Amino acid sequence: MTSVRQQEWGAYIESVLGIASSVILVILMLLTVVDVISRYLFNWPLRGAFEITELMLLVLIFAGLPLVSHADEHVTMDFIDHFLGPGGRSSLIRLVHAVTAGVMALLAWLTWRKAVAISGYGDTTDVLKIMVAPFVYFMAVMIAVTGLVHAYKIFRPGAARGSQVTS
Repeated sequence: MTSVRQQEWGAYIESVLGIASSVILVILMLLTVVDVISRYLFNWPLRGAFEITELMLLVLIFAGLPLVSHADEHVTMDFIDHFLGPGGRSSLIRLVHAVTAGVMALLAWLTWRKAVAISGYGDTTDVLKIMVAPFVYFMAVMIAVTGLVHAYKIFRPGAARGSQVTS
């Protein structure tokens, strides 16, 4: 029962982040098309398009980070795997997930501290005056979620995929 519930939550989170990423990507493409057309045909650049693009790319990248970790789609190197047996590979995968979870926890904490500082002095973008702090808080949360994904994979690493370990 618990496994089914965990799979449902995993699928739900994956769907929400995947849909959000897809919507952001489509909006980025439309924004770029409108900006290029208005800039070159009408000599009227879209005000703040660069800022919006930067912020949307930030959201896109950090919303995708837990998805990539969940799917084990990070770039890996397999130069050690040939010297290890199946048990050694499994231990190595768990060790990598543990180290990654720890690094993500540290990064989430540092990013959260930075978000608090940015929020304290009210940093905004130059042209549109959009508050920056909510985006940095979002970064911290997504890094923490990624760390939780890796912490979970310490205990349930899943099947070794071709992208994870090669023979």
